[in-house]
Amino acid sequence: MTRILLADDEPDLVWALRHSLADEGYEVFIAHDGMQALSLARLHRPDLIILDIVMPGLDGLEVCRRLRRDPALAACPILFLTVRSDIEDRVTGLDEGGDDYLVKPLNMRELKARVRALLRRGRPTTGEAMGPGQDFMLIVGPIALDLHRRQVRVGKKAMQLTPAEFNLLHYLMVHPGEVFSSYQLLHEVWGYAPGALSTSVVRFHIKNLRFKIEPDAAHPIYIRTLLRHGYMFVVDV
Repeated sequence: MTRILLADDEPDLVWALRHSLADEGYEVFIAHDGMQALSLARLHRPDLIILDIVMPGLDGLEVCRRLRRDPALAACPILFLTVRSDIEDRVTGLDEGGDDYLVKPLNMRELKARVRALLRRGRPTTGEAMGPGQDFMLIVGPIALDLHRRQVRVGKKAMQLTPAEFNLLHYLMVHPGEVFSSYQLLHEVWGYAPGALSTSVVRFHIKNLRFKIEPDAAHPIYIRTLLRHGYMFVVDV
């Protein structure tokens, strides 16, 4: 059974979300603060974490940072819940390693759709299912993407990717030399309908990827920006 960890300190919202997700067949674990969320995540190894940003003790952003530093949980998809409406505040969660966000008050149908999408993205794609001891690598130029461990390796250095980062880099690497607009990436990589999400989300995930794979993130040589056109993965370096 698919396991979801829900971390929020609003009792009425937690009750509604728990029952709504359980009706979809998910096993739901509840945390009411940040420390409890970390403890339950390490105990149950959920398939998805729904994380409120504003919580007692550790806030959701700090919980996300700690989860991304834990090799056993670093690849778990994280959906942030926030009451903040400004786009820069919302993408802060993505900048810290979150994969998606929803603004309160929540629409239950949209929440379920986002949960299904994140769970699909977090699972291996066709050709990635492997037995013990097998490796499946996508190598383009100096970048090697481990499709089993969901890691990227540049030279001898390996880094864990979030599901959003993994899917973005995977898409760019299987289309080397092609230019994609932010709107194309939102649709092709994460399945968002036109206008469903700000293109700032793409910018933040690109920035995070560059910090992980580029020798100098301020002067990228692998993931290039083409002004007014989009992004391209370059292999002739």
